Amino acid sequence: MDEWPVPHAAAAVVRSDGTVAGTHGPTDRRFALASVTKPIAAYAVLVAYEEGAVELDEPAGPEGATVRHLLAHTSGLAFDENRVQAEPGARRIYSNAGFEALGEHLAKVTGIAFPEYLRQAVLEPLGMESTTLEGGQSPAKDGWSTVDDLIRFAAEVQAPQLLDARTVAEAMSVVHPGLKGVLPGYGSQNPNDWGLGFEIRDGKSPHWTGAASSPRTFGHFGQSGTFLWIDPDARAAAVALTDRDFGPWAIEAWPPFTDAVLKELGGAGDS
Repeated sequence: MDEWPVPHAAAAVVRSDGTVAGTHGPTDRRFALASVTKPIAAYAVLVAYEEGAVELDEPAGPEGATVRHLLAHTSGLAFDENRVQAEPGARRIYSNAGFEALGEHLAKVTGIAFPEYLRQAVLEPLGMESTTLEGGQSPAKDGWSTVDDLIRFAAEVQAPQLLDARTVAEAMSVVHPGLKGVLPGYGSQNPNDWGLGFEIRDGKSPHWTGAASSPRTFGHFGQSGTFLWIDPDARAAAVALTDRDFGPWAIEAWPPFTDAVLKELGGAGDS
């Protein structure tokens, strides 16, 4: 990571038992998450689902769409505007607008503004004291956090305490299989698989994870030069935060980083 062309970078690898395999850089430094905000926001929606505040198949967003459609980027909403481009369930259209509609829906049904619900449901219980929604407070892209906080989130997703493990298993399973779509920064993917708020690697190529990443790997990356992946087969997760926008440098740097992490984890397991 010292060779990455970024002003600042921090990272951590977290095993499935919650122990930290290693860290690099200023893990207490706050970085803009961009779209790595989405899986954290999705987790809050799933808490609301388990609390009975929402149902995954209740109407939300554009006509005919549901909470499940919004979480899985199949509502038909455009990327960054409240405009319908397809029938719900017909296409995988990656949509910030969809996650903003999700936040508005949760606020409406709970009577609690989304940033506050996120704090109460996820951030406070996990001790993520440095994580906030800033600016427009969009559940799609306005999160700021630290590696230290995301260590806690990565540990939670691997060994859930806030959610039933079956709910997390559903979140990391493909919703509406077989849909084509564009993975931002990586072009058209067929299929472009997604779970409930988490992107699923499957056989996508090219991809921001590693060549050695299992097809079951799920997570998210952000345009602010950030990523979080969880590989159930490796029984580990990794988070990396930087302050340089995603671009060719990340496409070149991230997969070798992930492959090196997986190799080291495998070597540690073999010993």
